[in-house]
Amino acid sequence: MPGFDDQRLSEIEQRFHREDPRFAHALGAGRPCRPREYRYPWPWLLLAAALAVLGAGMALAHGLLIATGLVLAGMAGELLDPERDARRHPPRP
Repeated sequence: MPGFDDQRLSEIEQRFHREDPRFAHALGAGRPCRPREYRYPWPWLLLAAALAVLGAGMALAHGLLIATGLVLAGMAGELLDPERDARRHPPRP
């Protein structure tokens, strides 16, 4: 029953557009982004904490706080890298 399959596919497409329009638009364009459930705000919070620790370390002239802020900023930068997954899983020839 091809009509039934087409109807189910259109229902799934409509649900995608309702739940996460950004993902549905990107999927239609051929470059899907992560769905909303997999987009985590904690790397941004880690970056904010890193900058706060780094600033406090510079204000207090405390080397351990400066080093901690730099390490945390590096970790946040790695987590926010959009090409991180591509480097982790290179394409096979």
